[in-house]
Amino acid sequence: MKIEQKSKIVDALIKDLTDYEHVYITDMSGFSVEMVNQLRRLCFRRDVKLRVVKNTLLKRAMEAAQLDYSEIYPALAGPTSVMFTHTGNVPARLIKEFRAKNAKPMVKAAFIEQAVYFGDNIEALCNVKSKEELIGDLVALLQSPAKNVVSALKSGGGKLAGIVKTLSEREN
Repeated sequence: MKIEQKSKIVDALIKDLTDYEHVYITDMSGFSVEMVNQLRRLCFRRDVKLRVVKNTLLKRAMEAAQLDYSEIYPALAGPTSVMFTHTGNVPARLIKEFRAKNAKPMVKAAFIEQAVYFGDNIEALCNVKSKEELIGDLVALLQSPAKNVVSALKSGGGKLAGIVKTLSEREN
């Protein structure tokens, strides 16, 4: 491969690392062309960008990127493909679905919400919540006590009015 080609690939990888917040490093070795195409179609439907890359070029792009990916470098060995996404758990769910019929791809490492996950623990990666999901959960938790207070005041006010009405009717 010529130097110009390598620099174009590295530039494209740097752009992907900048554009997407979450990165999965996977191993798809032993895949037939048909299996790779099936996985690519599935990735396209879920808005996940899949690229097969050379480890040295990916490492060079990660070194030049804005974020610190140095913890992932040990996972850059052997055949490597990269999944880029905006939602952290989508590739894990996609891989889990794909594995229902196939043994691979295997997850080597994942960079989600600036945290690094190593190994092929798909269940844990599927359960990682996105930033938006966490904010929604937090808002729901914060609203819950307020809703309880409002409902208690509403129900208590009705009871209190009923008691006052009953007492006023007894005196007559």
